[in-house]
Amino acid sequence: MSRFSDDQVDLSVLKNRAFNYRWAELEDGVIPLTAADSDFPVAQEIQDTLIDYIKDGYLSYTPKLGSKELRVAIQQHLAVKKNEKVSENNILPIDSAARGLFIIAESVLKPGDEAIVFNPVDFLFRHSMKRAGAKLIEYPVKLLDESMDLSDLESYITPKTKMIGLCNPHNPLGLLYSKENLQLLLNLAEKHNLYIMNDEIWSDIIFPEKEFISILAVDPDKNDRVLSVYGFSKAFSIAGLRVGCVYCDNQELFDKMVEVSCVMSTAGGVSSLSQVAATACLTKAGPWLESFMEHLSTMRDYACARINKMPNINCRTPEATFLIYADIRKFAISSEEFCDFMKERVKLALVPGGAYFFGSESEGFIRICFSTSKAILEEGLNRLESGITMLLEEKVK
Repeated sequence: MSRFSDDQVDLSVLKNRAFNYRWAELEDGVIPLTAADSDFPVAQEIQDTLIDYIKDGYLSYTPKLGSKELRVAIQQHLAVKKNEKVSENNILPIDSAARGLFIIAESVLKPGDEAIVFNPVDFLFRHSMKRAGAKLIEYPVKLLDESMDLSDLESYITPKTKMIGLCNPHNPLGLLYSKENLQLLLNLAEKHNLYIMNDEIWSDIIFPEKEFISILAVDPDKNDRVLSVYGFSKAFSIAGLRVGCVYCDNQELFDKMVEVSCVMSTAGGVSSLSQVAATACLTKAGPWLESFMEHLSTMRDYACARINKMPNINCRTPEATFLIYADIRKFAISSEEFCDFMKERVKLALVPGGAYFFGSESEGFIRICFSTSKAILEEGLNRLESGITMLLEEKVK
């Protein structure tokens, strides 16, 4: 039996536990191809590790800077899978990768600084930078063939610029940054005395025809201006355990992140169960992740083929992530109106583009999550196709 066959998705559980725009928040009968979370249970190896840990009956305090086992597991994973040379002593486990973006922003930015945020990109970049007091300078993403054109990025930098946000792989575009673009970012950071917020939470969800290149592997002599965040929720489906990490080569910046995260006392840190599960992700769940990627590859190809045959909608095949960024501009309605129509008329929930989630440049697009079973994805796309037919018929009237 496949770990990712249709019968492995337990809707009775998901409808009680899967929040954040998913099954537990929507009325019965609605299919959510929404938040970037999986419909499948976590690897059995992770479940067994948690059960074994609890059997002893002790849930004591953990080391303030995270367990050595977890930090070593992260260090080895970064080195082997991403060619990132980071000391285990410069890795800080934290309560989610999302929290990591806020820690990085607060460690570097202060009121009056400017921070460049790509548009579109995940909303947490804007929120974290703004929360730290920075003025946001939005850089509109331009695509050249299958890569980003960053040739005019330097023109957005001013004497007040302190940080550039890097989402690699990119959410929602599903693109990987080229080595040339990563080198450009490093050169700009050095030239203009600024820092790079490097989000690599999607770096384990890379499809077989592409290779992930980390900015930390491009020009290691310039890594002291890069502050990175990594997490376990996308590749290993443990979002509810709230665990991730931040890391950097620059000792002064690392110490600042430790200070900001409050882990030098019992006021901060990551739960023992979360650290145990995260360690199991990297040391035991590799075969599960390989099978997961095989399933995602099949779902990606199926979904893109279906969508690109539908009228007035099209999408690129993502190089990474389990998200499809689809262009609906031919309908001449807003992304939110399109998603509201689908939810009301065919009971399909999608994530709209627009200023709230990804930035103004994503208006006219929607995001579709395909990390689910073939049966659910097929039914969801059937509903999308039916909804599009209804929408076109109503526009004709």
